[in-house]
Amino acid sequence: MRKRSLVLREEGARHPFRLSLPREILQVAEEQVLAEAESSPEKFWQNEDLHLFLLSFVAFFTAFSIFIF
Repeated sequence: MRKRSLVLREEGARHPFRLSLPREILQVAEEQVLAEAESSPEKFWQNEDLHLFLLSFVAFFTAFSIFIF
């Protein structure tokens, strides 16, 4: 059994395609990640998971009520 860490931190372990890209492209991606991290956090009513849960709950409740009554 191999004892290998999940995250490889050495430069030789990077993907060959990423190594072939120009450095400017990767810097732009890093700037976008930093800008997204600095943006204001989502409000609780803007959470997509909450919206989907409430939608499915209401749909199930409506269908269940129609079948009973």
